[in-house]
Amino acid sequence: MSPYELAVGLRYTRARKGSGRNTFISFISLISMAGIALGVAALIVVLSVMNGFQEELRNRILSVASHIEIRGMPELTDWQRVAEFALREPHVKAAAPYVLGQAMLAAGDVTRGALVRGIDPAREETVADIGRHMKAGSLAALQPGAFGIVLGGDLARGLGVLPGDSVVVITPQGTITPAGTLPRLKSFKVVGIFEVGMYEFDSGLALIDIADAQKLYRMDGVSGVRLKLDDLFVAPQVARALWEKLPVQGEVRDWTRSHANFFRAVQIEKRMMFIILTLIVAVAAFNIVSAQVMVVTDKQADIAILRTLGASPASIMAIFIVQGALIGIIGTLLGVVGGVLLALNIDVVVPFIERVFNVQFLDKSVYYISDLPSQVQRGDVVTIALIALGLALAATLYPAWKAARVNPAEALRYE
Repeated sequence: MSPYELAVGLRYTRARKGSGRNTFISFISLISMAGIALGVAALIVVLSVMNGFQEELRNRILSVASHIEIRGMPELTDWQRVAEFALREPHVKAAAPYVLGQAMLAAGDVTRGALVRGIDPAREETVADIGRHMKAGSLAALQPGAFGIVLGGDLARGLGVLPGDSVVVITPQGTITPAGTLPRLKSFKVVGIFEVGMYEFDSGLALIDIADAQKLYRMDGVSGVRLKLDDLFVAPQVARALWEKLPVQGEVRDWTRSHANFFRAVQIEKRMMFIILTLIVAVAAFNIVSAQVMVVTDKQADIAILRTLGASPASIMAIFIVQGALIGIIGTLLGVVGGVLLALNIDVVVPFIERVFNVQFLDKSVYYISDLPSQVQRGDVVTIALIALGLALAATLYPAWKAARVNPAEALRYE
């Protein structure tokens, strides 16, 4: 591309003073530029929020859940053997037994359903990060025979209890008496409250000592063994390898299977939002077509003069491609800068909007988390910018081709 082609293209992008038609064309160009910037910024912000949501959801789930679980069918009587077997895998760094059962928790006249997980506090710290989310008490307060219980924050608030209060745990396993089958009841003392920020766990999970859980559910063994890996993304491969060589009858599940619906839903939403918001950029690109066609119609005399001075059709085409490409480049740059800045400060912008308009965008009982996370990924930004530039350049081809086909004699007939 020669310097004069670039100079003429840049000149055509600006409106001449006193020319209403050129001012209108320039206005259409600005609208196209703003449309591209808006579409690019919206894409970057939405994808960054989806990335952050996925990352935050995964971290919060794995702070309570485990990378891999080996479950007994119905229980593991020799969990130490299973743990030793699992620890031979290179990626497995820690193992901890657990007992899992359903129960009703009662405090006064209030009852709540919950999952009760029996844990070994010392080993549990090696496979999960729930200890870092304790709001009161600690997991170490769970001692065998003491019948202490640690509750999720929302569960504790629902029951109206604090550390030091008592709750009654009612299990489905009944006790047979002459009067019939009665549910088993056991009083536990609240020794801690945790809050991971995920409603599913905060409102429906209670932790007790594993020995107390075995007594409560009348188990000789454990429900399974929880494993922690050095790389959570290799969990499917490690789970498959463990299942193929498992020395006991059981099931091996990794976190991608246990919570597959969450991550599949987020991935589908991310893909659909990308497609929908890309249409905004496409609409702005169509505005470039209309603006360029108007420019070509208005500049037919100039095109004819350039042709008579020796400009080739390729040069004419390059001039109008420069004009359209400039709109796309400036719009894309503005969108990238604005989108990245907004995505990086979404944790400040969203709470401000919620306070001003007294609204809440995320109900944690529906969306699992209550704040809006964001994670800007370089690959997403580059992909969005390239798509925007590609659409803008594609939109200039037809008007530029039409300009290159202008007949000088016909254009100058009435001049």
